[in-house]
Amino acid sequence: MDWLNSMNAALDYIEKHLDDEIDIDIAARIARCSTFHFQRMFSYIADVPLSEYIRRRRMTLAAFALQSCDAKVIDISLKYGYDSPTAFNRAFQSVHGITPSAAKKTGAPLKAYPPISFKITIKGEAEMNYRIEKKDAFRIVGIKRHFSGEIEDSYKKVPIFWQETMQSGVIPRMCELINKEPIGLLGISTECFKDFDYFIAVATDKQTPKDMEEYIIPECLWAIFECVGAMPEAIQNMQKRIATEWLPTSGYEYANAPDIEVYPEGDQYSKDYKCEVWLPIVKK
Repeated sequence: MDWLNSMNAALDYIEKHLDDEIDIDIAARIARCSTFHFQRMFSYIADVPLSEYIRRRRMTLAAFALQSCDAKVIDISLKYGYDSPTAFNRAFQSVHGITPSAAKKTGAPLKAYPPISFKITIKGEAEMNYRIEKKDAFRIVGIKRHFSGEIEDSYKKVPIFWQETMQSGVIPRMCELINKEPIGLLGISTECFKDFDYFIAVATDKQTPKDMEEYIIPECLWAIFECVGAMPEAIQNMQKRIATEWLPTSGYEYANAPDIEVYPEGDQYSKDYKCEVWLPIVKK
């Protein structure tokens, strides 16, 4: 339960700083994981991006303030982190559907988003097949793209990156390099400050082609999950189940290493297609 307590402590920090600057790095340290992993974990568990949750909470409190005091809209705007009245107006309308000025009137229709807390719900609806293995460091070679901005928005662009890479004709040349485990095409997310790099790559000790890049995956303990089903829905569902069902009660937490998806040969759109999710872990 330490993991769950740490996540809820991070939420408490966010809640206490809604009318102040929220440092996501601090929240991540409280949650005992990296900023990158904290944002991903939050979105998997809460079904909403962290940035959107913070926006909804701030606009909920802003609505309370607009109806309960004589403060000017510009003052409420500044209190909840918006230097621009236009930006505050846009954020407020996206949540409540009316302007801040309209919200000051009696009877104005408003929405409230209460603070959330994480709890464990034992579903048991489907088994999860996994194994835990320690792997030596290994080298990957492939194509890299840097993603910045909101984690959720960036991950929506990853399938586009896959599609573009497939169409470029580089995949067959990449596959010819495979001579190390894990065998298959690899999708690898490596944290880069508050952003991340995403590799489409293979494990190899062969020379790196001029139009590709290499990266060393560090020695690590991995929880390796079998994923069965059509892509990308099956692996997205597995990622969420790992975060919400397995990790909270496993006795492990995220290690400082990349996330890895392993895609063997086969029809990825088949309901019987099998791939793997490698989660870097460390004993609590």
